Amino acid sequence: MQVILLERVNKLGQMGETVKVKDGYARNYLLPLGKALRANEGNKKRFETERATLEARNLERKSEAQKIADKLEGKSFVMVRSAGETGQLYGSVAARDIVEALEAEGFNIGRNQVDLNTPIKTIGLHNVNLHLHAEVEIEIELNVARSADEAARQAKGESLTSADAIYGVDEDALKPEDFFDASQLEHGEEM
Repeated sequence: MQVILLERVNKLGQMGETVKVKDGYARNYLLPLGKALRANEGNKKRFETERATLEARNLERKSEAQKIADKLEGKSFVMVRSAGETGQLYGSVAARDIVEALEAEGFNIGRNQVDLNTPIKTIGLHNVNLHLHAEVEIEIELNVARSADEAARQAKGESLTSADAIYGVDEDALKPEDFFDASQLEHGEEM
């Protein structure tokens, strides 16, 4: 299906371009969200008459998104979750959770603006991309920890998932002899 883009769409084209897309993508995404019109003579004329209005509206949305991006620049958000000793969460952090954390800080972001391919399943520092506008993207840092104290330690660069952080053991100092009888290792006996 041929459509006329009413705004810039990632990996598809700029405003005003006529592009060919799959029918389902046009019917289920582009047309209902007002991102495109079917490419026919009537809609081409309509687009040309409304072009200035659409460009002004796009510029306004972009400036609003840029203001939000400037406020979010360099921010880190802490999320406290239950996790095992290895750092594996007893659940996950999904886009919905990130939106809730941003709302608690006063940022109104939609769930579809969070670019999270897979849910976060471990504690640690995670970078998350936000698509605030087709032309405005920002990366925020998400500090997932078991407590606020651990979040502060992680922010300073301390690892809480490695064996030395959990058990207080220096992994480099460990040798096989510390765990097994050396005579068994030499003779190939089973443990």
